[in-house]
Amino acid sequence: MHHEVTLIATIALAFVFAAVMGYGADRLRLPPLVGYLVAGMLIGPATPGFVADAALSAQLAELGVILLMFGVGLHFSTADLLAVRGVAVPGAIGQIILATLLGIGLCSLWGWGIGAGVVFGLSLSVASTVVLLKALEERNMLNSANGRVAVGWLIVEDLAMVLALVLLPAFAGVLGGKAAATGHSGAEAGAMAITLNIGLTLVKVGAFAAIALYFGPKIVPRLLKMAARTGSRELFTLTVLAIALGIAFGAAVVFDVSFALGAFFAGVVMSESRLSHRAAADSLPMQDAFTVLFFVSVGMLFDPSVLLREPLAVFGALSLIMIGKALIAFLIVIALRYPIGLGLTVSASLAQIGEFSFILAGLGISLGLLSREGQDLVLASAILSIILNPLAFKVSDALQKVIRSQWPALWASYGRQRMEALDAELHRIRELGEEREAQHQLEMQRLIKTFPLFAHVDEHSLEELLLLFKPSSASPGNRVVRKGDRGNGMYFIAAGAVEVKLDHKAIRLEAGSFFGEMALLSGERRIADVVAIDFCEFLVLERRDFNRFVSKHPEMRAAVSNMAAERQKTNTAPAEEG
Repeated sequence: MHHEVTLIATIALAFVFAAVMGYGADRLRLPPLVGYLVAGMLIGPATPGFVADAALSAQLAELGVILLMFGVGLHFSTADLLAVRGVAVPGAIGQIILATLLGIGLCSLWGWGIGAGVVFGLSLSVASTVVLLKALEERNMLNSANGRVAVGWLIVEDLAMVLALVLLPAFAGVLGGKAAATGHSGAEAGAMAITLNIGLTLVKVGAFAAIALYFGPKIVPRLLKMAARTGSRELFTLTVLAIALGIAFGAAVVFDVSFALGAFFAGVVMSESRLSHRAAADSLPMQDAFTVLFFVSVGMLFDPSVLLREPLAVFGALSLIMIGKALIAFLIVIALRYPIGLGLTVSASLAQIGEFSFILAGLGISLGLLSREGQDLVLASAILSIILNPLAFKVSDALQKVIRSQWPALWASYGRQRMEALDAELHRIRELGEEREAQHQLEMQRLIKTFPLFAHVDEHSLEELLLLFKPSSASPGNRVVRKGDRGNGMYFIAAGAVEVKLDHKAIRLEAGSFFGEMALLSGERRIADVVAIDFCEFLVLERRDFNRFVSKHPEMRAAVSNMAAERQKTNTAPAEEG
């Protein structure tokens, strides 16, 4: 096969195998993602036949993670993060510490060193962004209070892993791996390097978050508005993807923040725009496609022979993820005085590992802390935990039913006050978003009601019109249009009334009417003065915007032309009679 088509071959075969295996998994009543993982194994190096380019697949999978986290950010505001901080921050940090300690203990039983134990434990402590979000979406829980807490917990985990990725090289020498090169010597130099790394990482992450959350809402909505005003759907979609990928890449290059975290903040920033729902809809197809590639790339990394070589070790690692880590998360939620149902939901959500685990394992190998065998165990336990994660949710649902029926008083009372406060805060945030969306819909309905001309225009085009319109006003006696001027725009009367002063008569136009279209259609100069006879509010569509809009909507041009022709007859009728 020619080198030039490696990318095409990788994408094509990944999609073909994923489609076939995904359909097969669905027929077997398994989640489609199981089929995607099997597809990855079939085109991976561990099985005969075609072997896809693993490096390319990994980068394509990273795109999937970026777009998925961007989508989450579009529906997850800064206020949401602050609302769940009371459980997400202590919960995620506590779970990472305890799960890592369990991993160190497990590795000590196998005779591994402390460094391998730290890397292995950290790899098993952090859940997969993609798997968690897909699981919540399938159960329609992403926008629920429990789902918000699980996503907030995951974001804190990602932030902690960013810090871990920076600190591991600094601690490598102490943990028995390859020491980071420094210009000093001794323990003092090592301590200085670690302190500097910690401080620099915190400064970078803080600077990125501050810049994104302060400047982003001032710049990103304007960019979206500019793209939407062009009327080009592909340019709008391109702008959305450029913002998502640009912020993600910039965050990684400039601030050493993960692509996923950078994309999440890009989504949070874009959520401040009233065009955010359109951005989410436009990016969804690519998000779904590249998410499939993520699962395929994970399957490619899996070597099934590890199940035969180290069955007990795989079972131990899998038990730590699905039982140990889930139990830790549940106990932390209960200790924080939150409801049992929330604890069980979070436990099931986090009973798997994914993308950060692979990154940590790879870094551990490069630093001489983790062996290839350790990486194989991480990959094997990741694959199996992803496949078995739906079972964790079924167990969670079953336990919730049992506890609710056997101990109804405990179920109803435990953690109720904290959950009611959290629900109230999330409800307030949701109401603000719904109010903003309702106002937007009301604005479009009012436009249609006032101007029936737009009744058959689709929602996207109405949004475009609202962006194209320029508001204007006039007081009684003000001349809005002067006879003989060039036609620079079409005026829609939103409120008030005007008088069109022709040579032989005056015509009154009220709210819901429009004027100025004749000069735009004919290219000639204005044929009448238009004077406000009341306090007026106008929506003005400038010549360039008018021509661009009616070119995409021929029915609009026809309607306006017909109205102009009728007015022309009305305007000239007295003169013809005389």
